[in-house]
This record gives sequence, structure tokens and C-alpha cells, in this order.
Amino acid sequence: MDYAVIMQGATLSRKEVICMKEGIHPKYQECKVTCACGNEFVTKSLESEMRLDICSACHPFFTGQQKFVNRGGRVEKFKNKYHID
Repeated sequence: MDYAVIMQGATLSRKEVICMKEGIHPKYQECKVTCACGNEFVTKSLESEMRLDICSACHPFFTGQQKFVNRGGRVEKFKNKYHID
């Protein structure tokens, strides 16, 4: 068994070191992340590349800017559907 010595106050204690098994874990590698807004950054993942629709650079929670999409109300949708002025 492998042991690591850990200092706890003025006394020394031993703690067992548990190692991961070889060959059964997926490869954890650097990952290039690209957002639809054009922002790119590097993180670690099992994938080598990721594409996102929204990231912290363009999400309203992080930017403080809200984007409102005027979808129209029920009356406007009804008028548009039946071609009423």
C-alpha cells in the first residue's frame, strides 16, 4: 500500500492513497469551445471540440443586457393569420 503523510496540527497521521485503475477511464483532454457569437475558449472535456449556441459572453444573465423579441400578442397573431387590418 502507498501511504501519504498528512500534517494535522502537531501530530502526523497516515492516510491511504488510492490510485485509479489503468486503462478503464476515458481520455480527459483539452477541448476548444466555440460559441455562435464567435467567442472561443479552451477547457477540459472528453470531447476535443464543442460548439455552443450561447455562452457566458453573450448570455443576458452575465452581460446584464436583455434581448426582447417582439413576438406579438394573440390579437396581432389572429389579425396576421386572417389578413385583417
